[in-house]
Amino acid sequence: MHAYRSHTCADLRSTNVGDDIRLAGWVHRVRDHGGVLFIDLRDHYGMTQVLADSDSPVFSELEKVRSEWVIRIDGTVKARDPELVNPNIPTGEIEVYVRGLEVLGKADELPLPVFGDQDYPEETRLKYRFLDLRRQSLHDNIILRSDVVKSIRKRMWDIDFNEFQTPIITASSPEGARDFLVPSRLHPGKFYALPQAPQQFKQLIMVGGFDKYFQIAPCFRDEDPRADRSPTDFYQLDVEMSFVEQEDIFATVQPVIQGVFEEFGGGRKVDTDWPRIPYAEALAKYGSDKPDLRNPIIMQDVSEHFAGSGFAIFAKLLEQEGTQVRAIPAPTGGSRKFCDRMNKFAQEQGLPGMGYIFWRDQGEGMEAAGPLAKNIGPERTEAIRQQLGLEVGDAAFFLGGKPEAFEGVAGRARNVIGTELGLSETDTFRFAWIVDFPMYEKTEDGKIDFSHNPFSMPQGGMEALDGDPLQALGYQYDLACNGYELVSGAIRNHKPEIMYRAFEIAGYPNSEVDKRFGGMVNAFKYGAPPHGGCAAGIDRIVMLLADEANIREVIMFPMNQRAEDLMLGGPTDPTNEQLRELHLRVVKED
Repeated sequence: MHAYRSHTCADLRSTNVGDDIRLAGWVHRVRDHGGVLFIDLRDHYGMTQVLADSDSPVFSELEKVRSEWVIRIDGTVKARDPELVNPNIPTGEIEVYVRGLEVLGKADELPLPVFGDQDYPEETRLKYRFLDLRRQSLHDNIILRSDVVKSIRKRMWDIDFNEFQTPIITASSPEGARDFLVPSRLHPGKFYALPQAPQQFKQLIMVGGFDKYFQIAPCFRDEDPRADRSPTDFYQLDVEMSFVEQEDIFATVQPVIQGVFEEFGGGRKVDTDWPRIPYAEALAKYGSDKPDLRNPIIMQDVSEHFAGSGFAIFAKLLEQEGTQVRAIPAPTGGSRKFCDRMNKFAQEQGLPGMGYIFWRDQGEGMEAAGPLAKNIGPERTEAIRQQLGLEVGDAAFFLGGKPEAFEGVAGRARNVIGTELGLSETDTFRFAWIVDFPMYEKTEDGKIDFSHNPFSMPQGGMEALDGDPLQALGYQYDLACNGYELVSGAIRNHKPEIMYRAFEIAGYPNSEVDKRFGGMVNAFKYGAPPHGGCAAGIDRIVMLLADEANIREVIMFPMNQRAEDLMLGGPTDPTNEQLRELHLRVVKED
């Protein structure tokens, strides 16, 4: 017999009754029933109940066993009494009578329990992540992640993509986030960088004559953490294709992503109709470039009803160029209590408040209530109601100013309203391609800079760059699902002359482009095919499938909010010897 086990803790069934077997695993629970010990023995695969009474030769040794000890037992499979069968586990029809025991690893008193799903401080869970991973919910998430990656790989192979690996140590390349720099020992004073993404390499693969590339790629960005983003590293499905247009990318990616959600969505509905929503439309209607389409609320511009009205705040705002008043309809939200709650929400988001109107039945007809209704009068109020399609018992909320100043809050308010009023769908995954991203944006100091991916082909090519750069659109696209960005990509700018011009507009002279991206620009001078691709966030995909709100719940060994590894103690202080080898000196902060 094998030194540790003849079966896993999920293998045994009623057909094994009478067999002499060997199991190994962790002691999940110990129950003393007065002379009879019951132990739930757990391994990666499942759970088996084992027991011993005073007739067992190892009973006294088994009495010493505690939770999370690792043990090996020898015993005989027995059928449970019918009334004691546990239908919730595959091994529920049997139990194992213990005749032999070996303690393989004792456990100290646990800093957090493995049994159950009690809430424990995240810092404790991350410090003892090896224990946290034994908890069933987290264990299941990590297995789900493995299965999702396996499925993605197979789906990509099945459509004739080749998997290639790109370098981990490379040159610094600004891609919108901070690099993790790696000092070079052989080249004192110079630094490598960990790749923010395989962007340049995958484009060079296309220039090298390969047609369809993918990789489950690690990416490294020194970012501030968020609930849906790791502060150090993450994994993405990285894709690039030659001789393609935007629609070719969509047609390739949708079956892969949709198939994964159908396979692992647990029966939840997976939307198959993925609309194309222009970036500007997404912000206007949903207040976000990653809208949650499970929520049916669509915001509308109602500026005309407040221009010159008795509500001076909005009326004066609208006299300024580039301002707008936007309404967020709230079907069934027509109570003063709910309206006051949403007004408080806006204040918590840093705005002075959020105006509202709600419509109620006064017995003799509908009445519009709220401060705004009184200020703008019944005619304007009725026009707003008709435009928004609202009825008795409904409400509408209003925000005004320059859209970029209030759109984010409006988008969050839309989500809160949809959730609190029960308007948003549940158990559904809804997708949308966000397209027509602007190539450029104006920074706070009035300069022109890239708004998204600098390597994107402008729509219209060189001609699009001859006019107002703020009107230029790129062949850039994101895939949104349930309020998260899952995929981001673009058709690439593969022509050196257009690339030089695009960077020139953003303030980068040709010499700077050659310095930063010389390898790629040089390659494009030797016959580059039209190409494009995208990257899908593995962590976010699994987070949605696992129905988790925090991305750290689907990562094996995540950092904490301060980008610290509490388990292994990173980041650490370098030794003086290491600093000397790298020709570095640490300058302490004041």
